[in-house]
Amino acid sequence: MAIQIRQITQLSDLKKFVALPFQLYKGNPYWVPPIKNDELKSLQPEFNPAMKYCTTAFWLAEKDGKTVGRIGAIINPAANEKNGELMCRMTRFECIDDAAVATQLLTTVEQWAKAQGMQGVHGPLGFTNLDHQAMLVEGFEELPSVASEYHLPYYHKLIEANGYVKEIDWIEFRLHVLKEIPEKAVKLNELIKKRYNLSVVSFQNREAMKPYAMKVFHLLNTAFDDLFSFVKMPDDVLQFYINKYFSMLNPKFVKVVEDKDHQVIGFIISLPSLSKALQKANGKLLPFGWYHIMKALKKPEVADLLLTGIHPDWQAQGVSALLITELQQIMIEHGVRFVETTGMIETNEKAINHWKNYEHRQHKRKRCYRKMLV
Repeated sequence: MAIQIRQITQLSDLKKFVALPFQLYKGNPYWVPPIKNDELKSLQPEFNPAMKYCTTAFWLAEKDGKTVGRIGAIINPAANEKNGELMCRMTRFECIDDAAVATQLLTTVEQWAKAQGMQGVHGPLGFTNLDHQAMLVEGFEELPSVASEYHLPYYHKLIEANGYVKEIDWIEFRLHVLKEIPEKAVKLNELIKKRYNLSVVSFQNREAMKPYAMKVFHLLNTAFDDLFSFVKMPDDVLQFYINKYFSMLNPKFVKVVEDKDHQVIGFIISLPSLSKALQKANGKLLPFGWYHIMKALKKPEVADLLLTGIHPDWQAQGVSALLITELQQIMIEHGVRFVETTGMIETNEKAINHWKNYEHRQHKRKRCYRKMLV
């Protein structure tokens, strides 16, 4: 039977779109499933405010009465204006190992993009940098963090076979946590705080974090502004992500630095690894998903380093080292042995060289592809 590509127009099809990866990765020991309801809401404009700033379309591929592939397209005008080019973002590509299915999905996005006046397609990229982005090309036998991506080994080959070429890579590291903080690092921390009149804010509960949530994300908008594919997020979009992730944080693994005027100038957000807990939850918080997540938050062996941001005016003043040392102390106290970084753009030499000061291995690589249509 011929492959049918069908644009999604109703909720029942959107549910099939979200459910497909659960079929494709069934039994895979490395895939970390999202919470289905969260993923479903992220694709509905009544829940996800980022969609009102973008033009989008999503499709299913069907064959012999079964869903065999999916893909989405996002046009983000703010990103195109910032970068000075007309590009469509390809997003959430998944399919069986079938070249014809992949080609039809990608061709569908390309034709739609052309009709919208776009000159090229790149991705995988999401609505924002806090959404799904990049395709795994190395590290298929590694468990990803909750903020990263996992893909089957044939995905990138299917994309490359359709004329897509590398645009940029993200790399990830696994770090060994120190058994104790060197005395030199402790003294340096105190020196930095005293010299610049800085204070480190620690949290014991989520209630204490609430007044800082929007301040931290406003700083993220400033600190990340020069990064590839990043576009500043309006407050309603920031609030969407705060609501989505806030309840899953362990407050002790979050650190903020304030200057003498109590302005937030730096932050680091880590999280006890929830990857195995989400595998056990298998897309559902109820009845037992929350139990697995709460248990993982309390007794971590692995922590995920989610976000680090420093105000540009403070990036050469030791604030990053201050935050990392403070966080390491918490990890030591909680028995954390390893840290998984999220993706760092391969050209971000400052960040990459910093992690090379630790016992580490670079174990994953993700890629954004590009294809020009004119």
